[in-house]
Amino acid sequence: MKYLLYTALSMAVLLASCTSDEELGDSSPQMITFDRIAIDQLINDTVSKGEIFDWEIAPADMIHSAALLSDSIISIGYTIDGQLDAASFIGTQEGLDDQWLNKRDEIIAEILEREQSIRADHQLTVEGLLPFGLDDDIPTISIQITDADMIEELKSRDDIRYIEPMGYELKEDVHLKSSSGCDGSPDNINSADYTRTSSFNGKIPWNFSNHNITSAWSRSSGDNIGILIVDTGASDSQDNLGSQFASGNSPSRNITKLSTHYSGRWWWRSKDSPHDRCGHGTSMAGFAGAPWSTDGNSVGVAYRSNIVSVRAVSDVIISSSNEKNGVKDALIIAGNRSDVKIASMSIGNIISSGTVRDGVNYAYNRGKLIFAAAGTSTSFTNFVGVIFPANLSNTVAVTGVRDQSSYRRCNNCHSGNAVDFTIQMQRSNDSNRNSVSLATSTNTPKYVGGSSAATATTAGIAALVWATNSRMSRSQVLDRMKRASDFYPSRNSSFGYGNINANAAVRGLSF
Repeated sequence: MKYLLYTALSMAVLLASCTSDEELGDSSPQMITFDRIAIDQLINDTVSKGEIFDWEIAPADMIHSAALLSDSIISIGYTIDGQLDAASFIGTQEGLDDQWLNKRDEIIAEILEREQSIRADHQLTVEGLLPFGLDDDIPTISIQITDADMIEELKSRDDIRYIEPMGYELKEDVHLKSSSGCDGSPDNINSADYTRTSSFNGKIPWNFSNHNITSAWSRSSGDNIGILIVDTGASDSQDNLGSQFASGNSPSRNITKLSTHYSGRWWWRSKDSPHDRCGHGTSMAGFAGAPWSTDGNSVGVAYRSNIVSVRAVSDVIISSSNEKNGVKDALIIAGNRSDVKIASMSIGNIISSGTVRDGVNYAYNRGKLIFAAAGTSTSFTNFVGVIFPANLSNTVAVTGVRDQSSYRRCNNCHSGNAVDFTIQMQRSNDSNRNSVSLATSTNTPKYVGGSSAATATTAGIAALVWATNSRMSRSQVLDRMKRASDFYPSRNSSFGYGNINANAAVRGLSF
């Protein structure tokens, strides 16, 4: 898969990526004050300190320049009261009321008037500025702005929570790496890396026994718990996420495939199908809930859970405007579905996004338990720590470690004080032998590693716990998982509560 290399002083931050979206819209003749070198330097200076970059620290003219250097789409978070805690409010209502919608329309009208003037085009319409339409659930606007003064005015206002160039991406030095990301091809799996049972023919990944997942199955297999996978979709060619999803030892359950991701330019953009063109989402759905079928394919943790797969991104970096809007919309779906209790996000970035953060808050405030990957990059650049959105307080950050008694992160995994849990997903003596999950097609699985694999596996464990008592709250489920982990009641500064004992968690015992 591709990685984007971000030069930070003498170092770099590498995050997994596959293919990038086409840019939306055309550049404006407006003056670009900051070039890419200057903008990237500010981002890199922040990252070199081990911090996630937030556009809040950028001046208005840099935000304007970054927008023009991408697709000119600006993401705006608004409020009706500068004192309101929007993070706690978002998602608590069934849609935004008239007070919020009127504020949104007022801001859009101001922008439209200014854009008509600066472009000398009084035929310009609101629809011509809104690439994704209007959001009636979250107080955010995605809108094309080419006027620098308009951005500066909005940035200074009390009714604006954030204003960001939605589509700006770091594009320096594309490199290839194969440990995770967009590669759906099956592998020749070492026979020591899975087990079988006499009654069914599925391959149980080697690391499941390390977390006592196989022991936990005597009490729970995730029955009737909905897990929503926010990722690159589910492959139409993988029948274990299709016609064979409710087969073998996984009867009477369902999988739903949706898409919130758009591709293409302004007037030619269209919503993608739910089909996974990358392979990553297919593997993540496999870790969380692949069926225990009879075809010899890999088994998921919660093999009787229900899966909702949402294609929200084209790769594992949440970078383009299409992807940020896609993730936000996927989290709205998670929040609005009563059959979904858990959301799993094995995706992220070193640059935060107000749009995505609002989506996380929406799903969280509607009771969902959200797991996010701490980050996967090369061994000499994972000093960055936990990436966005796993670094947020409303997500549960997960990373991968090696299969040994002393804690050592996988060779590509991030760690840090925001990590909550760890999963053993890499052999200590062979970095190419990771955990095992579904490939995009065939009944031969593949090796999949990184914090991505760890995150989807943890989401499956949460489903096992929740299935023992569906009336439990999110905090009760999380508390069981913490109590069943290595370091509880303390937290390790790099690995949180550590490895989870799934069997102890489903029994409600301390490890």
